[in-house]
Amino acid sequence: MTVVSAHRTPERMFDYGKEAHKRGIKVIIAGAGGAAHLPGMMASITPLPVVGVPIKSSNSIDGWDSILSILQMPGGIPVATVALNGAKNAGILAASIIGASNAEVLERIVSYKQTLKEKVLRTAEEMEKNA
Repeated sequence: MTVVSAHRTPERMFDYGKEAHKRGIKVIIAGAGGAAHLPGMMASITPLPVVGVPIKSSNSIDGWDSILSILQMPGGIPVATVALNGAKNAGILAASIIGASNAEVLERIVSYKQTLKEKVLRTAEEMEKNA
């Protein structure tokens, strides 16, 4: 994990993105607010999947500029985009992508989703019992 900026450290961003797959990285999660160029720029220089997290920042237009900047990528340069401030889902999506070729990670995703299901069923049972 590191910090790069598409605007403030472009050389660092290019070095990081171009070499990421050689270091064993499988998915890049890039959060960005305001102009939100980091996810798209990463996707343009790496063969890896990129998950963009739009962030509502002090210089954003209620987060919509971030969402649209990440979402509206040109053909051939896809960026998977999660909800505004959706870093948790970005991590789960990245793990799911990795899980497609890694049995251990896949099992952890299956277990996590089972936990979510059980939580909903417990809540439903409790509500129905008290209705």
